Amino acid sequence: MSSVILVVKNMVCHRCTLAVEEVLRNSAIRYDQVITGEIHLPEDITSEQNDLLRKNLSKIGLELIDNRMSGMIEKIKQLVLKKARNEVNEKEMKTKLSSFLSTHLHYEYTYLSSFFSSVEGRTIENYFIEQRIEKVKELLVYKEMTLSEIAFEMDYSSVAHLSNQFKKVTGLTPSHFKQIGSMKRKLLDQV
Repeated sequence: MSSVILVVKNMVCHRCTLAVEEVLRNSAIRYDQVITGEIHLPEDITSEQNDLLRKNLSKIGLELIDNRMSGMIEKIKQLVLKKARNEVNEKEMKTKLSSFLSTHLHYEYTYLSSFFSSVEGRTIENYFIEQRIEKVKELLVYKEMTLSEIAFEMDYSSVAHLSNQFKKVTGLTPSHFKQIGSMKRKLLDQV
């Protein structure tokens, strides 16, 4: 049995997954599973179903990705996001980002890095740091954790390292950011 995988742009959380499942049900499209960034179908869909799916995904701020190049970039972003937010198992948390991506995507990291940089205009490492800082912002604003607790949870070597990286990315210290709250947070698909 051959399976078809559709790649979905901006699908970054569990709520997105639930919304896509609802779109598929409402569109009467059979699916095997929906995971972050992907829809697994048991078979190809018709062009009419494809058009309907695109239209309905667009209504919730998502879109299907057509070409292989965009699909690879989206897969890199999804994996980086999972790793940056510590949504991986403990073994993968301890794995270097380069090895993590190479293992999951079955390409050498040098190729992935070069490819990503040429398309996105930034490095995978910069994207990873931006995603980690967004998670730190979330923890500062919503979880009421201390900076030491956040540094430990996000696997920073020290509070100083976290603070320096935070200031470099945001231009603010973590304590100043916490004072001004969520005004500085970006949506994940805009990072």
